[in-house]
Amino acid sequence: MKRAAILALLLLPLLPVGAPGFAQEKAAIDPARSDEAIAAAFAGAPAEWQARLVPDETMRECSAHRDNVPKAVAEAIQQRARASISYPSDGNYVGDWHTGEAIAQSGYGLRFTDYPPRLANGGNCYACHQIGPQELSYGTLGPSLLAYGRLRGAAEIKATYEKIYDSHAALACSNMPRFGTNRILTIDQIRDLVALLMSPDSPVNK
Repeated sequence: MKRAAILALLLLPLLPVGAPGFAQEKAAIDPARSDEAIAAAFAGAPAEWQARLVPDETMRECSAHRDNVPKAVAEAIQQRARASISYPSDGNYVGDWHTGEAIAQSGYGLRFTDYPPRLANGGNCYACHQIGPQELSYGTLGPSLLAYGRLRGAAEIKATYEKIYDSHAALACSNMPRFGTNRILTIDQIRDLVALLMSPDSPVNK
C-alpha cells in the first residue's frame, strides 16, 4: 500500500463527523452578491452597454435552474427563441464560405477595446469549436465542426441557420451565443457561416 493511502487511513478517525468529503463541494453563492459584483465591474461602461447587465427572461430562467430547466420551461424558451428568428428575405440561407471563415476566426466585437466599433463583429467560433483540420488550437466547449455539412446534408441548412441565429431554438439554455437575436451578427454574416459549415468546398468539409 502506498504511503499516501496509509496516511489517509491513519487520519480518517481524526476527521470530524460530517466533514466535507470533496473539494468541489462549495457553499451556495448569493445571486444578489454576484449581481452586485458584476454591476460594480461595469460601472464605467458606456450607457448603451448597461442593458447587457440585465438578463432577459431566458437568461433569468436558465440561471435560476443552473441551465437544467424543467421540460415546460425548456419548451417555452425554445418557442421564444424560434419566434425571435428573422429569416433572409430571399429565402437563401447560404452565403460565401470564404467570408464565413473570416467571421468564424474573428474575435472582434463587444469588448471594451472594440468601442466605438471600427470593424464588423466576428463570431469567435474557434474559441469553442474546431473548424478546420489544419487548426492546432481551438476551444472544446462546443463539438468539433469537422465534416459538419458532409454528415448532415442539405436538409439541415435551415436548421443550421436557426441554430446560429438563436441556439436556444435547438437547445434551451445552450452555452452558444444567440448571434442573431442579440444582434451580434447580421443575417448576411449568419448566411456566410452557414456556407462555411455546409459548402462542400469549405475546409470544414474537406
